[in-house]
Amino acid sequence: MEKLAIHGGKPVREKKFPEWPFWNQDEIINIIEVIKSGKWGYNEGSKVKEFEKKFAEYHNARFGICMNSCTTGLKVALLSMGIGPGDEVILPAYTFFASASSIIETGASPVFVDINPYTYNIDPEKIEESITDKTKAVMPVHFAGRTAPMDKIMKIAEKHNLVVVEDAAQAWGSEWQGEKAGTFGNAGVFSFQSSKNITSAEGGIIITDDIKIAELSRAYINCGRMENKKWYEHYILGGNWRPTDFQGDILLAQLKKYPELKSLREKNGDYLTQLLKNIKGIEPLKKDENITSHSYHIFIFKYKKEFFNNKPKENFIKALNAEGIPASPGYSIPLYKQPVFQNNSFGPAGKKKNIGVNYNSYFLPETEKACKEEAVWFKQNLLLGTKNDMENIAEAIEKVKKLSSEI
Repeated sequence: MEKLAIHGGKPVREKKFPEWPFWNQDEIINIIEVIKSGKWGYNEGSKVKEFEKKFAEYHNARFGICMNSCTTGLKVALLSMGIGPGDEVILPAYTFFASASSIIETGASPVFVDINPYTYNIDPEKIEESITDKTKAVMPVHFAGRTAPMDKIMKIAEKHNLVVVEDAAQAWGSEWQGEKAGTFGNAGVFSFQSSKNITSAEGGIIITDDIKIAELSRAYINCGRMENKKWYEHYILGGNWRPTDFQGDILLAQLKKYPELKSLREKNGDYLTQLLKNIKGIEPLKKDENITSHSYHIFIFKYKKEFFNNKPKENFIKALNAEGIPASPGYSIPLYKQPVFQNNSFGPAGKKKNIGVNYNSYFLPETEKACKEEAVWFKQNLLLGTKNDMENIAEAIEKVKKLSSEI
């Protein structure tokens, strides 16, 4: 008699999925080259600058500015556009904490809106409803590598004279109507943190076509120095948010491999989508013909418990993990329910500080549903496997569904 692995049965899969980060001799050779050069820092080295140029070119952007993290990048991009105290920035509540914390660090206030339940990206219809005379910017998040509807967002921004910072942390090379994520707004910001599809353990980059944003961003990350000015002259209140040339060289090696790995993720992600569409109670996010390329940083589907004996999402995920399929519930609470927002802990040492928005009054139904009931994530490394690996995932879900009364 078939038994679930959580009850001592044989798991569907015992073989591990491809590990991340993926690396080879390219990274080792590049690191040795930097060590031997003796030029390890951002200002004296050449590798970060080479990567900035290549990454910007890959995204058809004029300028690329690297820094120590995407979190810093979001803050710097906003500061470079003049966002500060008294301003409001609209963003989704289904995103990583850094999207919102970067806004607070400028002195501005995050204003959360709901997501589209079919895409898990910001719902453009909710943006316009939330615009006030304090609204100065919109931060769409290309969640999981799935491009937000930038045509609609840009029309709203132009109508209300808002700047747009694209949080493209998860969306290298993703496209909307043939144009790459990060190139629609005033700036796009990407991440190279450990889990990301291109990684140097930590790091981020701003891309922009605006020379003023580029110049100010470089100054912000380099202690307020302006290019072609004296070394000990500081023109704005910047910080030391520079990356190292070690990171630049690793990123050059990673970028070299990226097109092939992205193609594999997209191929497997599309195939897995087709497999899961055949399982009642499992709903991959809706395909949108406007998304002409999907980098699949995360593969997401919606779990409908009514097809699984009304067992909660946590039980399903535990059973699936036992079958050898590493799954995650993703974000467990919306950003506005994070303790820092509920307690207004925005001051020094976590002291209370009112920033003009009552976060305790929020309830965004689709965001709540995604966090608590529906969203299930697979990390991008699963999509670096084989066609058979994708079939194992579907097989395990089928098995858990068949025996769902036991989970």
